[in-house]
Amino acid sequence: MARTKKRRFEFLRKKFPKRMQTKLVVLFAGIILVFVALIARITYINLSKGDEYTKTVLNQQEYTSTVIPFQRGNIIDRNGTTIATSERVYNVILDVAALLEDKKALDPTVKVLVDCFGLDETEVRQIIEDSPKSKYSILKKGIDYDTAKAFEKVDEDNDNYPNVTGIWLEQDYKRIYPYNSLASDLIGFSTTDNIGTIGIENSYNSVLNGTNGRSYGYQTEQSTSEYTIQNAVNGNNVVSTIDVTLQDIVEDAILEFNDEHKGEYRTGEPGSANTAVVIMDPNSGEILAESSYPNFDLNDPRDLTTVYDQSVIDAMSDDELAENYNSLWRNFAVSDAYEPGSTIKPFTVAAALETGVITGDETYYCGGFKHVGDYDIYCHNRSGDGTLTVEQAVAYSCNVGLMDIAEQIGVADFTRYQRIFGFGQYTGIDLPAEATTEALLYNEDNMGPTDLATNSFGQNFNVTMTQMVSAYASLVNGGNYYEPHVVKEVQDQNGRVLETKDPQIVRKTISEQTSEQIKSYLKAVVDYGTGVKAQVEGYSIGGKTGTAEKLPRNQGKYLLSFMGFAPVENPEVLIYCVIDEPNAGDQSNTAYVVELANKIMSQALPYLSVTKTADEQQSGTSDAPSDGTYTDFDAAYQDDYNNDSGDYSTDDYKPDYTDWVGDTVTE
Repeated sequence: MARTKKRRFEFLRKKFPKRMQTKLVVLFAGIILVFVALIARITYINLSKGDEYTKTVLNQQEYTSTVIPFQRGNIIDRNGTTIATSERVYNVILDVAALLEDKKALDPTVKVLVDCFGLDETEVRQIIEDSPKSKYSILKKGIDYDTAKAFEKVDEDNDNYPNVTGIWLEQDYKRIYPYNSLASDLIGFSTTDNIGTIGIENSYNSVLNGTNGRSYGYQTEQSTSEYTIQNAVNGNNVVSTIDVTLQDIVEDAILEFNDEHKGEYRTGEPGSANTAVVIMDPNSGEILAESSYPNFDLNDPRDLTTVYDQSVIDAMSDDELAENYNSLWRNFAVSDAYEPGSTIKPFTVAAALETGVITGDETYYCGGFKHVGDYDIYCHNRSGDGTLTVEQAVAYSCNVGLMDIAEQIGVADFTRYQRIFGFGQYTGIDLPAEATTEALLYNEDNMGPTDLATNSFGQNFNVTMTQMVSAYASLVNGGNYYEPHVVKEVQDQNGRVLETKDPQIVRKTISEQTSEQIKSYLKAVVDYGTGVKAQVEGYSIGGKTGTAEKLPRNQGKYLLSFMGFAPVENPEVLIYCVIDEPNAGDQSNTAYVVELANKIMSQALPYLSVTKTADEQQSGTSDAPSDGTYTDFDAAYQDDYNNDSGDYSTDDYKPDYTDWVGDTVTE
């Protein structure tokens, strides 16, 4: 009889008793209910107290965040020479809390800080004592790359420096000016916070600045989370219109003049209160060079020793220091206003030609003075110049001839042309702190006969150097008034052009015919008039001298000026020189400023490859009309100037005619 084979795993086929099945169902249901309750509780806690618990967790972690600084953009001259840049430096940071966790680390760490970075041991220990929980104490800023590399070797040498801890270096940038004081007024400087203070650094601050990056993450004792890095965005580069070589020519000449006359008449004082020069391309409005004396070191802008003895500086109060800093940093060419003197005379003649009251063939008689209103207003030549043509009146700078011409123009047209030439208005130059001269300009309602007479030769109203050089450019370039500017273009860090500052013609001031006539008069000034000493061999030069006695009158204080351009037939460069209060017994001697201009032009004209006289004669560039007729361009001029109040005067301004009238007033 065969035996039945026992099936394997038969026990698995047996069913649980119903009692057991009931218990399992109840247990499973209970577990499900617990999970549901737990999920509900977690959801409630997350909604009601999630932020609180998150903060608790984060407080148990170490959060690290490091700023990655951007690199401020460079300022470059028109030929690609860097004149302002940012150099990578490092800040010394101490994690005091980490240092104090190991008592053995204190002394060797302090020793490294002293030896590597030249820190004062007492000051370091005081910082540690005062801020024991600090994780970020800046001990020193701006250490150079070589110092940073030397510390890096120490930090990696665990054999000789086993207990050094808590020191780390933070990357930063320091603004560097390779040419120190060159073009200091125009370039300007920036603070450690990348805030431009004056000059291009200020007016293009947002362009030069970038955006900081950041490295951040969470770190616990058990594990370190992966850091997230947001890279910095560097600033853009600004390409200036100035030429470093030309700027150097200007500044050397200015410094030489002031060194030569330092203490000459006023003991212990510099060669002038201020000497300033602007060189412009009259066909674009680009400023090629701009400087004033005294200047300052852009790498150390608070150094006053170039102007004052250290003993004098030490005695200054905080208010006096602030005042002297502002004076030193002030851009005379943009921010200072003054009476222009006789350099204004060509504008008077141009207005007369444009309005048609003269043709240029007239003659005027100068007996040494002209009786206007209640005054005898004198010419600088009190013995009189005799009978003069219009050209001779400009060449010899005759006040009487210009007063006669202004009388022919009349108040309405004279004041209107002052506005057309831009006097009393902002020029729009892309530099900060441009002065307004609106308050000291007359209008048709408040200009009397005497005011008209004195304004005709540059007294009793104010201008800035930027106004004058921009207006003069329109006189000699055919009548186009260009907006003056000091920046050509903006580039990114890779040299790609992002923005181009094209020349902007603001308005037409005079006709080409009038411009040609004015240029011939200005050439006469240099050929045989008051500007003979401005002649440079091989070049055709035009120009105009100016002497303005400063307020209050009869104090012997003068501002001298000279405006020159070359070549006369087709001007390529315009130079304006101003010497404010030369340190001399006779400040009214225009030879000082004319010789300064000559010294600059003698070097600048060849450097700029300005066309020489022989070249001009071969090319025959003159387009002057030969029939003696003039187009009244004024008829087509669109006056877009807006001054709703029409008021150019201030209630407290009192004209002073002392220098130009006789000893007695004729009633």
